[in-house]
Amino acid sequence: MKMKQVAFLFLIFLASQTVHSWKKDEFRACDQTPFCKRARFRKPGACTLIAHDVSISDGDLTAKLIPKAPHDQDQDQIKPLTLSVSVYQDGIMRLKIDEDPSLDPPKKRFQVADVVVSEFETKKLWLQSASAEKINGDDGGLSSVVYLSDGYEAVLRHDPFEVYVREKAGNRRVVSLNSHGLFDFEQLRVKKEDEDWEERFRGHTDTRPYGPQSISFDVSFYGSDFVYGIPEHASSFALKPTRGPGVEESEPFRLFNLDVFEYLHESPFGIYGSIPFMVSHGKSGQSSGFFWLNAAEMQIDVLAKGWDAEGGILMPTEQSRIDTFWMSEAGIVDTFFFVGPGPKDVVKQYVSVTGLPAMPQLFSTGYHQCRWNYRDEEDVENVDSKFDEHDIPYDVLWLDIEHTDGKRYFTWDKMLFPHPEEMQRKLAAKGRHMVTIVDPHIKRDESFHLHKDASQRGYYVKDATGKDYDGWCWPGSSSYPDMLNPEIRSWWAEKFSYDNYVGSTPSLYIWNDMNEPSVFNGPEVTMPRDALHLGGVEHRELHNAYGYYFHMATAEGLLKRGDGKDRPFVLSRAFFAGSQRYGAVWTGDNSADWDHLRVSVPMVLTLGLTGMTFSGADVGGFFGNPEPELLVRWYQLGAYYPFFRGHAHHDTKRREPWLFGERNTALMRDAIRIRYTLLPYFYTLFREANVSGVPVVRPLWMEFPSDEAAFSNDEAFMVGNSLLVQGIYTAG
Repeated sequence: MKMKQVAFLFLIFLASQTVHSWKKDEFRACDQTPFCKRARFRKPGACTLIAHDVSISDGDLTAKLIPKAPHDQDQDQIKPLTLSVSVYQDGIMRLKIDEDPSLDPPKKRFQVADVVVSEFETKKLWLQSASAEKINGDDGGLSSVVYLSDGYEAVLRHDPFEVYVREKAGNRRVVSLNSHGLFDFEQLRVKKEDEDWEERFRGHTDTRPYGPQSISFDVSFYGSDFVYGIPEHASSFALKPTRGPGVEESEPFRLFNLDVFEYLHESPFGIYGSIPFMVSHGKSGQSSGFFWLNAAEMQIDVLAKGWDAEGGILMPTEQSRIDTFWMSEAGIVDTFFFVGPGPKDVVKQYVSVTGLPAMPQLFSTGYHQCRWNYRDEEDVENVDSKFDEHDIPYDVLWLDIEHTDGKRYFTWDKMLFPHPEEMQRKLAAKGRHMVTIVDPHIKRDESFHLHKDASQRGYYVKDATGKDYDGWCWPGSSSYPDMLNPEIRSWWAEKFSYDNYVGSTPSLYIWNDMNEPSVFNGPEVTMPRDALHLGGVEHRELHNAYGYYFHMATAEGLLKRGDGKDRPFVLSRAFFAGSQRYGAVWTGDNSADWDHLRVSVPMVLTLGLTGMTFSGADVGGFFGNPEPELLVRWYQLGAYYPFFRGHAHHDTKRREPWLFGERNTALMRDAIRIRYTLLPYFYTLFREANVSGVPVVRPLWMEFPSDEAAFSNDEAFMVGNSLLVQGIYTAG
């Protein structure tokens, strides 16, 4: 028993150390990530695949991708791939490439379910025919052209294989894939005796039982001067080049959901969420978009002009162009091309695939007060009364992990919170609400009914040997429900009923944290890639969607709790494409400094552009103690975030708005009151987002698409189409 306690204290010590600063060596760089390193070594024109047996089948344009000429590789390396191009209403093209199931691959590659909404499939246009088009100056090369919309066509070039969308008038390209011949698809195969497929990083071993299975390809955006999107990163709104002439070689933009303490304010490093959706915009005032439905780790390079000087496929030169390079560890090619042509059109097309943002309740669009942690019921009552005393409006008070009985979620510390229902009723009597935290790690304690039930039902994620995965998080030894399984999501949802969540009331809502998932002793502070989910799916294949499924199950629980009559409010830290259907997100554990105040704007703008219209940053910064001037400026800016919450780490000084002197209190009160004055406007914008996907907070160029000065401005933003906000990001 003593050894277990020592081990637990040591791990908690390690976890507490990471709180103080981001330790770069705890996380993998591209050159430590074999699939990323291999992909970056590929040269333009390296892809030898050609489209063969091109035909129309079941309303799609289909083909086999085969090598152009035999080579010395083993036959199991060159099995044909299947390609299909589907077209949908509103100018959306879907391209899928996968291994041919008839050739009996070692396993079926994972395809992300539950993201593409069912209504989208009803918008499919059933192709009847394709026209053949000879490519000028290409020795008789052919393309197959199909209808996309009245103004656009989808084109499959046969040799070399390339797929793109173009305007019918003038044949102007919009978005293309494999125009530079960088496509690569590592097919699953049987391991040879002399092969070592294991990967090792900082004492962790990934068994990789199915070996290399990565995919990479280039995507080009035409008529474009900037690209945006692919959250989540603490970086500029317009994505800076990561490779090419004049660019200091940097890391690609990483999409891999991670619990990164005190993340850097200017970095392409991935943090809590991942949405592999990119939007382009240019001097023409037109936009286009590209989305890859893939939940495995992804790395994306934005390529500087001239990066392809070494060769490759000859590209059209009359259009401005941004080239990008997409790399993923696993999955399939399941991509969507959006033609726009306006910025709002691209966003609408994207949410027609992944779903419209949820309509929040009015109270959740007001001000939220949070801290890790409000100590007890007396503290809660005191904070609530002080808002009244200082005439500061607010709507929601939050409780972090310390309100539970030993970090067992759905419980209350009986000494500190002995009367949770009465506490909530007192708030509700004033029209206020409470939010409590529920994380995915379940304490491995045989006396804890939730763990006992999950264990007996076999509901936990398994490790590579098939045993319940055991990782360390806030409660110590913990296991994680397999949220890929719909049965388990339904079981989880039932835990939010008033009978199961004892002490909860109709005015209580939920916060999902640590759902990347965070594992203190795991590789890169998360779950091992070779952990196993429903159907033998490896964690590497769905990692970025784990938090999405957890968020989904929690939102469903609140719907069930209210018999579908009560719109849920659930805040999630981790997210994926489609998370907008289930609630709000925030930008995670930021810091109390001016740089983090400034970077909050491009982070929130990027989230809105990619569907997550209900988002915000911790006002004041989660780590550290903000000087009063910074805190005031943060309230003045945060009042215009879609999600407006003050939050702080338990090691920080208390920072409720009335603690900084009469003048500063008045300024923060004024900022919060402005938010409440504008609530009818905000609520109208949330409804607009709910029916169209157009975000509440918008980049300037979304409203002024031809204003070139707006293209790289991420200090100012629009709230709707009528209110321009310019933050102050420096002291004095």
